[in-house]
Amino acid sequence: MRHALVFGASGQIGRPLLAGLSRAEWRVTALSRDPQPDRPGLAWLRGDFGRMPALPAQVDAIFSCGPLDAFARWYATSDLACGRVVAFGSTSADTKLGSADAHERDVARRLRDGEAAVFDAARQRHAGATILRPTLVYGAGRDATLTRIAVLARRWGRFPLPRNAGGLRQPVHVVDLAQAALDCVATEVARGRAYALPGGETLPYREMVARVLATLQPAPRLVELPSPLFTTALFVAQLTGSATGLGEAAVRRMRSDLVFDVAPAARDFGYAPRAFRPTAEMFEPRAGDAAD
Repeated sequence: MRHALVFGASGQIGRPLLAGLSRAEWRVTALSRDPQPDRPGLAWLRGDFGRMPALPAQVDAIFSCGPLDAFARWYATSDLACGRVVAFGSTSADTKLGSADAHERDVARRLRDGEAAVFDAARQRHAGATILRPTLVYGAGRDATLTRIAVLARRWGRFPLPRNAGGLRQPVHVVDLAQAALDCVATEVARGRAYALPGGETLPYREMVARVLATLQPAPRLVELPSPLFTTALFVAQLTGSATGLGEAAVRRMRSDLVFDVAPAARDFGYAPRAFRPTAEMFEPRAGDAAD
C-alpha cells in the first residue's frame, strides 16, 4: 500500500485530498496543529513546521496543502526519503508580482522563492516535484475572498462593487484541486513542472459576485457605485474593520483580467475542473477561519 505524508491536511484543500487518498487506498500520515481523530488508513500527528513531530522515515509521496514558503524551508532541510512531492502555491506568484501594494509584492516573492526552493531541493534528492497554482479558491467556506463576500453581504443585506468591475476570473473548487493533486502525483511528465489550476469557467468579477449573492437567502442586493463613492465606502469599511485585506491594489484588480491556461494541466494529467455553480453551503464559514 502506498504511503502519503500530507501537510495542511485539515485545511480547505487537505480535507478533500484525504478523502481522495482514502478512495485510492493510500495509507496516510497527516499533520495538524489541532487534535484530530485517527481512522483506518489515516494517522494524525499533531504539530506544525515550527514544532515538527517525529515523522515516518520514508513515504511514497508528500503533499503540501498549506503555506508554500513554510513547506519549502522544511523540505530543504528534511532527511525524509521520498521520491515524489506535490505542493500547492498560488497564481498570486504572477498576479501580485507587480502590485502597487508592498505586502502583495512580498506575497508574490515568497511564493516564487518557495517554488524555487522546492524544485532545487527535489533536484538535489533526485525526486520529482510538482507545484500546483490555483486561481481563486472556493467551496469549503474557508477562503478569504468569496466566503468573505458572502459573510459581508449577509451582514449588510447588500454588497457594493465599483462600476466596471468586469475583470475576468476563473474560480476553482477545492475538490477539483484535490483531484488534480491525486492525478498529477502518478504522472511522470508532471515532475519538475508548475501548473496553473484555473476553474472550468471564465466570467467577469461582477457576475462571479452576483452568483454568490444569488445563493444566499434572502439574496443581498448587488450595488454598483461610481469609483469616488466606492472609495469612500471602502475607507469607512476599513476603519470599522469590515474590509480588512481589501486595499487599493485589490480593488484595481477587479477591473483586470486574471486568466490562466488550463491546457497544460489538462494535457499532462487530465485536469477537468467544473464550471462555477455555487451553493450557499460553499460559503458557510467555519469557526476560527479568516472569513469570520
